[in-house]
Amino acid sequence: MPTAARRSSPVVAIDGPSGAGKSSVSRGVAKALGYRYLDTGAMYRAVTWWMLRHDVDIHDAAQVAAHAALPQIETGTNPANPTITVDGLDVSGPIRGRDVTAAVSPVAAVPAVRARLVEIQRQAIGNGDIVVEGRDIGSVVVPDAELKVYLTAAPEARAARRTAELSDPAIAADEVSLHTTLHTTKESLLHRDSIDSSRSTSPLTRAEGAVEVDSTDMSLNEVVEHVVALFRSRVSAGATS
Repeated sequence: MPTAARRSSPVVAIDGPSGAGKSSVSRGVAKALGYRYLDTGAMYRAVTWWMLRHDVDIHDAAQVAAHAALPQIETGTNPANPTITVDGLDVSGPIRGRDVTAAVSPVAAVPAVRARLVEIQRQAIGNGDIVVEGRDIGSVVVPDAELKVYLTAAPEARAARRTAELSDPAIAADEVSLHTTLHTTKESLLHRDSIDSSRSTSPLTRAEGAVEVDSTDMSLNEVVEHVVALFRSRVSAGATS
């Protein structure tokens, strides 16, 4: 892909663990800047969905690697209406299901899967004008991004956000069930953190030069405004250096 010196426009890379708010923040930043948006996590979910649908043993890395090139992944970059298809089928809904969520980490850890998707991601990034979110954007996919952000939050806050995304009103109305769901979600997030951070290929990490943003006590708008301000400061500094 073009280096920063050759790209015509900047790239914003936003990494971080599940539940930190990457998707909402990244889309908000992209809209504020008039940029495109790329959700790389959705791509890993899409491959996972395909593996499950084709009865590939997701815990057998060799099997996953052997099938890694088969699913045809296409992703839109409109922050107002991000899309993702597998073999021409819209999977934006199915890839958010609990079965895919539980299976995505072992699939994403397979080097063949990561190598293929990183290539697709770099093609989508092209000459810039894009906000890209994931777990290895600033460290692997585009390490020379003009702004690299590591977005995080306390485990309790992340669990509450993810539970709100997944829970139905009947569960939310029951305090005991909600407490159990929060605890289960928190444990699941921490387990995924452990897998993503310890994998041998492109682990989740704070990239060199990334600015850490803790969203625990911040509203979505506050985080978006903060990241936009960071970006404008960086771009302005780069233009005058």
